[in-house]
Amino acid sequence: MSVRPITPADHPALLALWRRTPGLQLRAEDDFEPFCIYLARNPGLSQLVELDGRIVASLLVGHDGRRGYLQHLAVDEPCRGRGFARALLGEALARLAQLGVDKSHVFVLRDAPQAQAFWEAQADWEGRSDIRVYSTRRGSE
Repeated sequence: MSVRPITPADHPALLALWRRTPGLQLRAEDDFEPFCIYLARNPGLSQLVELDGRIVASLLVGHDGRRGYLQHLAVDEPCRGRGFARALLGEALARLAQLGVDKSHVFVLRDAPQAQAFWEAQADWEGRSDIRVYSTRRGSE
């Protein structure tokens, strides 16, 4: 197993992983160009796990200077339970801390019970009931 930063060349394999991961929703922002812009804006933060030359886990990581934002934490079904998600999460939080970012958020879909169970099992993470998330897409009517 090796953990390494995600590069633009990883996009096709990551899309395949994300598509077969229950509870992970792809959007236009996951297309190649926005993916590359995200990586360039957040250099070295997003990580993946390779096992025998195959990408088996990923975590996209960004920040706004104050808060970290974690997306697409995915572990291939046959590779779950080996600590890959926790390893990626630990690496992400350490890299964010080096940048002075000590608080992070993750958005989990309501209809993603496996993802919810993972996050609820993380000792340092807590669900929020005091906020709602509202989103917009520039140019939408």
